[in-house]
Amino acid sequence: MKVFKDILYKVSINAVHGNTEVLINAIQFDSRKIQPNDLFVAQKGLVFDGHKFIGKAIELGAKVIVCEEFPEVLEDTITYVKVSNSNEALAIMASNFYGNPSSKLKLIGVTGTNGKTTIATLLYKLFQKAGFKTGLLSTVTIFVDHQQFNATHTTPDSLAINSCLNKMVEAGVDYCFMEVSSHGIHQKRTAGLHFTGGVYTNLTHDHLDYHNSFKEYRDVKKSFFDNLPKTAFSLVNVDDKNGLIMLQNTVSKKYTYALKTMADYKAKILENQFSGLFLNINNNEVCAKLIGSFNAYNLLAVYGVSQLLELEATEALTLISELENVTGRFQHFRSKEGVTAIIDYAHTPDALKNVLETINDIRTGNEQVITVVGCGGNRDKAKRPVMGRIASQLSSQVIFTSDNPRNEDPETIIKEIEEGVDPQNYRKTLSIVDREQAIKTATKLAKKDDIILIAGKGHETYQEVKGVRTHFDDYEKISQLLKAIEK
Repeated sequence: MKVFKDILYKVSINAVHGNTEVLINAIQFDSRKIQPNDLFVAQKGLVFDGHKFIGKAIELGAKVIVCEEFPEVLEDTITYVKVSNSNEALAIMASNFYGNPSSKLKLIGVTGTNGKTTIATLLYKLFQKAGFKTGLLSTVTIFVDHQQFNATHTTPDSLAINSCLNKMVEAGVDYCFMEVSSHGIHQKRTAGLHFTGGVYTNLTHDHLDYHNSFKEYRDVKKSFFDNLPKTAFSLVNVDDKNGLIMLQNTVSKKYTYALKTMADYKAKILENQFSGLFLNINNNEVCAKLIGSFNAYNLLAVYGVSQLLELEATEALTLISELENVTGRFQHFRSKEGVTAIIDYAHTPDALKNVLETINDIRTGNEQVITVVGCGGNRDKAKRPVMGRIASQLSSQVIFTSDNPRNEDPETIIKEIEEGVDPQNYRKTLSIVDREQAIKTATKLAKKDDIILIAGKGHETYQEVKGVRTHFDDYEKISQLLKAIEK
């Protein structure tokens, strides 16, 4: 039990009704989870307004209500606190409730459109290899040192973040690497956290279904760096045109990385093959198992962070050479029949272009590149024709299929993707709504040395249709189908 007054520390309060000395059992923002003596935070969401469930929370035993608007009738036995932003209040109270765990370890946030998962995961693996107890909060999974938990969001809710960080502190974790999404920043899920450093990767067309404009999307990302303390570092990719914008108003220590321009951490690609990359990083040559120029950026960011966290340079480069691909990020294998299958999370135009250009840079030119790709429903519709154009331009054959249609008609989504295909590339395209049948068709079309790219879902092990998730794993499916052909 915690004293409510202590949990309120640093929360911006507009009004109080009742006693703030009461003891609190737990904080909840889902009224269905309320237990006696809990604190309920009423949040205004895109779909639901938590203020409508204040009465239900009190019925279930909530003793304290934190909200943006007081109910019309206030009960004498209940403490009410009015705040300007419930999301921010929840995040600060969650941090206080768990004893501010982010200040007891080194927390590094990674933000940007592409590369967050790869960089955070590679940093987790690198520091594990270096002998440190390490934590990870990513889209794919959560690790408290070696203990794994399921991840549900790129950036979990603030209660989950602080609960995980507290487990890390209890486990003696030294470093935690965390993806920081624009949704997470905008919804104040990272408020109250103490970051040791922040990394910016790049910014491309994404999440415009949520943010009103690209400018708003960029400014939300920038606010992460604006709020870093003087003691933190900011490491940004200055080959990206928005890299320096991220540093404009931050008081943190500023560092840069790049392949094309002058930077504190500089790399050059010497070789790029299916067997891996050969890089020169700050005048040191290193071989890496990862593939593609986008991974050269990811590895350079990892090297930069390792140096800013004072890992010895030679040790860092040695460990970088041992790092393996991250699940669902250019994850590839070659079948007995000589077909190369690549599974990648590329679900934005820029990410899809990066992956296909990487494949085309490495291939000899005698093989086909067969791409299976779709676009998610209830998400940014503007990118659909763009992805259709990129896939058809850079592939020998494309099969448009269903991704996670959610509440949209998958056939309509595919038609919108097809609208971007230039007339000269139309003959290269097929459309098969059923994702399994689309992958199966790709395996039938592929001959020895051909390359099948399955893009869009990467690490995901489900397909979401009208609110129902069923098991679907691209890596598992293509492995089964290629093995079946071998029999």
